[in-house]
Amino acid sequence: MIAAVMPTYARYDVTLERGEGVHAFATDGRRFLDFGAGIAVASLGHCHPHLVKALQDQAATLWHVSNLYHIPGQERLAERLAANSFADTVFFNNSGGEAVEMGFKMMRKFHAENGDAARFRIISVEGAFHGRSLACIASGRQEKHTAGFGPLTDGFDQVAFDNLNEMRAAVGPETAGIVVEPVQGEGGIRPMSAEYLKGLRAICDEFGLLLMFDEVQCGIGRTGKLYAHEWSGVTPDILASAKGLGGGFPLGATLATARVAEAMNAGSHGSTFGGNPLAMAVGNAVLDVILETGFLDHVTEMAHRLGDGLEALVAKHPGVLEGTRGMGLMQGLKCKGDGGENGELVGLAMAGGLLSVPAGDNVVRLVPPLIIEAADVDAALAILDDACASLAAEAA
Repeated sequence: MIAAVMPTYARYDVTLERGEGVHAFATDGRRFLDFGAGIAVASLGHCHPHLVKALQDQAATLWHVSNLYHIPGQERLAERLAANSFADTVFFNNSGGEAVEMGFKMMRKFHAENGDAARFRIISVEGAFHGRSLACIASGRQEKHTAGFGPLTDGFDQVAFDNLNEMRAAVGPETAGIVVEPVQGEGGIRPMSAEYLKGLRAICDEFGLLLMFDEVQCGIGRTGKLYAHEWSGVTPDILASAKGLGGGFPLGATLATARVAEAMNAGSHGSTFGGNPLAMAVGNAVLDVILETGFLDHVTEMAHRLGDGLEALVAKHPGVLEGTRGMGLMQGLKCKGDGGENGELVGLAMAGGLLSVPAGDNVVRLVPPLIIEAADVDAALAILDDACASLAAEAA
């Protein structure tokens, strides 16, 4: 007999009922230091007072109107995102997957409007995760996401990670653009080098392609800048944003340059709930905090502390850990073994009071709220230390 909630998740045996700052509380009384943050979503922790007030005030005023009318919160949030990024314009949707799919549509529409409708193919890289829609899983190409959903949506090609020669060779007369995550999340917390991103920009410029960055997970301050690609100095044509942008409220955004977005005329795309007043109130509240002077400097400071501590754990537990990887407060611990050890370590850390998230390539993903303090970092490292010791003892 099937459960009323469709069983598409392998859930942990814990029910979280309350959150406060960097902590989440379970129904059985356990308190967890949350370094999963709803998979990099609770960017300002749980129940941040400024976000709570913004949502409550808006909920008492107006919940929903159609996009047939002007929504002042949209205009304000779009202007702020554009003023603090490469973009000239923004479309609001409900999730990262929607933001990515909108970007795919823009790539095709741009070439069609410019007289080259034959250009519709998009190149991604191995290890990518761009969402769960049919187009998104076709772009990501991961077997665990595509199995049973064939035939895959046409129009997507994939090349090896960090290989510019293979990327260049994959470009053909039907290629419309390239999509990458500046820091892969689900693929195992793998940052792309500035040189690689610059190489992608050069390929796109040479062949007349569009460059799209999927910053659903690595954006909104997670690496110490509003968007991770800023560290490289490379400018994309399109960017997908979500997760931390809403701080826990469903909110996605597709950012673009005017040159690309001009192809999206009235009626070419839409959303019933995208950009609703509730989401816009929370999104603006998130930016209020993240754009405060010194906030991103604090993220960088905490990131260095966490990164140094994780490297020390690798040195202390060479039989369990293989290395660290990541940028800012998007860090990964790669476990030794044939696979699955990351899940074991996540479970042991949870038993010790720390929430984390498994990722691909046998990696434990650590994506805490951006408001963490030194004491939180040290507490998480201590729990991970004990978890590694337990895992080593089990293997002995």
